[in-house]
Amino acid sequence: MSIARSTILTLLAFIPVTAGLLACSPLSAINALSSGSASTVTPDLSYGPLSRQKLDVYAPKHHAGLAPVVVFFYGGNWNSGGRADYAFVGHALASRGYVAVIADYRLYPQVHYPEILQDAARAVAWTSLEVRRYGGDPARLFVMGHSAGAYNAAMVALDASWLARHGMRQQDLRGWIGLAGPYDFLPIENPDTKPVFFFPDTPASSQPVNHVTATAPPALLIAPRRGHDKLVDPRRNTGGLAAALRAQGRPVTEQYLDGVSHATLVASLAGPLRRLAPTLDHISAFIDANSGPETKTPVR
Repeated sequence: MSIARSTILTLLAFIPVTAGLLACSPLSAINALSSGSASTVTPDLSYGPLSRQKLDVYAPKHHAGLAPVVVFFYGGNWNSGGRADYAFVGHALASRGYVAVIADYRLYPQVHYPEILQDAARAVAWTSLEVRRYGGDPARLFVMGHSAGAYNAAMVALDASWLARHGMRQQDLRGWIGLAGPYDFLPIENPDTKPVFFFPDTPASSQPVNHVTATAPPALLIAPRRGHDKLVDPRRNTGGLAAALRAQGRPVTEQYLDGVSHATLVASLAGPLRRLAPTLDHISAFIDANSGPETKTPVR
């Protein structure tokens, strides 16, 4: 049993659930316990021609005007995961008044770096063009991810070349949010990660920390307290990237949370597990602080 599965199932055991739920995958159990009453879901939208280039949109049911938008990328070591597993993230963000876009992307062994990032940038570009249809404000656009997904978000936000391919600029993002992300991980130690990045021939350009410039969007970096993440070192990755951003004079907020691990950090966004840590509160505060006035829909 993986660390993520065993940890989350242990936590779910303390919540009144049926034995059937506990027998499910941990993410399925969390989704089953998460309320979607505040969300309107539009599933299976294509942002490209390939089968993995799909996304789901979660919009708040009650919101006056256009809402801030968050494109979320899930983790899974770039070799596993699916957007349906992270419905609880979409519901959580919609409950705070944001339009959430949960995007799939191609995974190893189908693709390697940098093709994974081609999908991430394409999903963001699709969102910028199409999200008004779902009540979102493209002028208040954020990217966010957990673990490997935080890497994707970081690269899209920090390496301007990815958005430039779609006629976008870094300034088109109001900010980006990384949850327990790997931003500086050479030499690669995880054997499952090595082939994704062609290690030992991994280019230095694959590391988000090497793309920090004076034009980087504002960042919110959240990680478990040191010693509580067995997969990604918070001091080197979150702390190191934050220091690099500050050295360029860029706004960055670091939050190191007690009571969560690498896996349960993202799980704490779900309603039943929010008692673990105020992760959603920190995210909401960051988005609200960086949203500014909404864009008005033109009269036609």
